Amino acid sequence: MTILPAAYLPSIAYFAALQRGDCLIDIGEHFIKRSERNRARIMTSDGVMELSVQVAHANRPRQPMSTMQLDYSKRWQHQHWGALVAAYKASPFFDHYAPLLEPFYRQPYVSLVEFNLAIIRVLCQAVHLPVPPVSTTYVTADEADWDLRPKQKSSVFYTEPYIQVFADRQPFEGNLSFIDLLFAEGPNALQVLKGCRFE
Repeated sequence: MTILPAAYLPSIAYFAALQRGDCLIDIGEHFIKRSERNRARIMTSDGVMELSVQVAHANRPRQPMSTMQLDYSKRWQHQHWGALVAAYKASPFFDHYAPLLEPFYRQPYVSLVEFNLAIIRVLCQAVHLPVPPVSTTYVTADEADWDLRPKQKSSVFYTEPYIQVFADRQPFEGNLSFIDLLFAEGPNALQVLKGCRFE
């Protein structure tokens, strides 16, 4: 079994794991600051940009992921959507998939978990991957399990190259948010995922 965190705009590696199957999303874990739980990486004309979802009381230690509330004191939704449009409006499949994502930046959500899981569901449905089950209690990884929750990954992930939006001015960057691959390759994204690998 592969154990995943509830990630924001999950990475290509995250979706490569989903494609392999036998996955579980653990929302019973503790929130880890500066991790994919509230951060995503996209490619812009100036290089890689990190998008960070604002959460309340992020500095409190050992907060359960399920209790993390979104903080709207800063206009992060507006900023994130603006960054996504600027980065990907010229991509081949932006017009096809953008309407699925835009609502997440127009309406408020209460919790980080609710927000992240809703995005994961939409992205899974867009590429016809099954939505993995969710555990509300902490999952203890067995020796045979593949645990992708730790912030520092022990395995190395190789992304199958594809043509990114700013390939004319930026070197290829692997393992960005899955939306980078989706906007670039559309229905062919799953085929690209098959060429990705963990080592």
